[in-house]
Amino acid sequence: MSRVPIDKLRGGMILLRPVTNKAGMVILGQGMELTERLIGRLSETDIMGAYIQGMSEPSVPREEALAGLDGRFRNVEGEPYMDFLKRTVRKYIEGLYAQS
Repeated sequence: MSRVPIDKLRGGMILLRPVTNKAGMVILGQGMELTERLIGRLSETDIMGAYIQGMSEPSVPREEALAGLDGRFRNVEGEPYMDFLKRTVRKYIEGLYAQS
C-alpha cells in the first residue's frame, strides 16, 4: 500500500488508514470518504498524504522499471517526439515511486 501525496488526493477516495497529525491525534478516521473541502483543509496542515483504499505499490523495483523504459526507447534515441514521450513516461514512473 502506498501513501498518496496530498496534491494527488481526489474527492471520493476512501481512507485505508486514519490520517493523524505529528502528535498522533486522529484528524480523519479510517473508511472516511474524502471531499474536496476535506482535502483543502488537509493541505493547510502539515499532513503530507494519506493511505487510500485500492492504491497499491508498484510490482517491480524503481530501477528495474526505469531500465525497462530505457531498453524500450534505445532504438529511437535522438528522435524528438520519442524523446518527449520517454521523458513523459519516466516522469510518470518516478511519480509512482514517490508515493511510497
